[in-house]
Amino acid sequence: MSESTDAAAAADRTDPAGRIAAGYAFTGPALDLGALLWDGACLPDRQIRIPLSMLNRHGLVAGATGTGKTKTLQLIAEQLSANGVPVFLADIKGDVSGITAPGTPGARIDERARDVAQSWEPTGYPGEFYSLGGIGPGIPVRSTVTAFGPVLMSKVLQLNQTQEQSLGLIFHYADTKGLELIDLKDLRAVVAFLVSDQGKAELKGIGGLSTVTAGVILRALTAFETQGATEFFGEPEFDTSELLRTAADGRGVVSVLELPAVQDKPQLFSTFLMWLLADLYNDLPEVGDLEKPKLVFFFDEAHLLFSGASKAFLQSVTQTVRLIRSKGVGVFFVTQTPKDVPADVLAQLGNRVQHALRAFTPDDAKALKATVKTFPHSAYDLEELLTGLGTGEAVVTVLSENGAPTPVAATRLRAPQSLMGPIAAADLEQAVKASLLWSRYAEPVDRESAYEKISAEQAAAEAQAEAAAAAAEAEKQARAAEKEAGRATGRGAPKADPSLAEQVVGSGLFRSLARSIGTQLGREISRSLFGTARRRR
Repeated sequence: MSESTDAAAAADRTDPAGRIAAGYAFTGPALDLGALLWDGACLPDRQIRIPLSMLNRHGLVAGATGTGKTKTLQLIAEQLSANGVPVFLADIKGDVSGITAPGTPGARIDERARDVAQSWEPTGYPGEFYSLGGIGPGIPVRSTVTAFGPVLMSKVLQLNQTQEQSLGLIFHYADTKGLELIDLKDLRAVVAFLVSDQGKAELKGIGGLSTVTAGVILRALTAFETQGATEFFGEPEFDTSELLRTAADGRGVVSVLELPAVQDKPQLFSTFLMWLLADLYNDLPEVGDLEKPKLVFFFDEAHLLFSGASKAFLQSVTQTVRLIRSKGVGVFFVTQTPKDVPADVLAQLGNRVQHALRAFTPDDAKALKATVKTFPHSAYDLEELLTGLGTGEAVVTVLSENGAPTPVAATRLRAPQSLMGPIAAADLEQAVKASLLWSRYAEPVDRESAYEKISAEQAAAEAQAEAAAAAAEAEKQARAAEKEAGRATGRGAPKADPSLAEQVVGSGLFRSLARSIGTQLGREISRSLFGTARRRR
């Protein structure tokens, strides 16, 4: 062993903090997270960073309530924006809207800046505020049922394989017949029509649709609608490329999806995530590794995303997270403990910022041990460290510029430069209405689609049947009158051939239509005739 190697080894033994800090001495652009904590002291000259080029390798920000997770994602999002990278924030609690406003100076901010050698300046960042279908404040984000597609819809509705195939057949029929599936009423109308007496023949040659399967799909749609999905599906459809914009000064636009109004509807939120990521993945070209990502997502309160999720949903998220990296998109999950994220998804998250964990109960202690096992070998006693971290402190390990994990580093994090809290409701509303996107997406468009077309055909068929019935009745009465007149004169009337109206009334098609109108499914697609479910304009 050479003298220089011996000296390096000795330095490692005598200065473990220096060895840890050396793992974060990157040569390319990097985001500053904070200063190293070692042996109870904060070392401002030992900076902990994350390479900008590694932000598309995904990440996790975890920790108990009140430990500073939201401030961490705000800190990272600010620096991404400053480096020209657009950011998407799913704001479940409504407390990150302040990223667009300058922060408020104070003694605690000054103290934190001194501790970590931060040059702190109050700064707001360019942003847009969105909402799911107009539920709550923000520019409405909508998708059409057609764009959502049968596979994704089947996963959301938790259909089995047979039911999924039937739903695919329904979409295929609607597409070939020019029946646009814009909102959920359109899908419901097509399903109902295809199991009615006059609609069954439409699919008979390619498999058909059983009444039982149709019932399952309709019940699943009803349950989905109770989660608020009715507002999400419609037009104008949101163009996901809007999330890739930069401001005039070159900074990345921070897109904040305001979700407080739907935090009790996790299925709706999950649906949005699946559609958004799938849409971006389909539209974006393969780019491989870039100097900086095209877009970075942050999904706050990720346990709401995965809670009660179906197996199909988890598989979809895992696959999307794995593949979307090559499109230049990074995904960060923010939650309380790593166990909130499925193992297959967790395995894809190369960058970790772990805030303090609690160990008040046996389950907490078990979760703590499981979390420690997910970190590389460390010079720290992680079980002790993770229960003793203060607010705004975290254990960090990221991917270095060559893709290898960095040493585990206890870190006192920098303070965000934007407002740490929500902006005033009036300011939020003003920002939304002032956006150039407001006029593009705010007003829903309710054009003619499958529901209206099927209802119109049903109305025309009913009108024709009623006219034929009336004509038949009039002709019957005329014959009766003629017969009565014949009796009075003692002459019988010659027997007439059946009229066209009689032929229509007596036909199997008319009887089939009459029966279908009386069924529940028939009523479902005929309600507009009775004024009970007219579409809003």
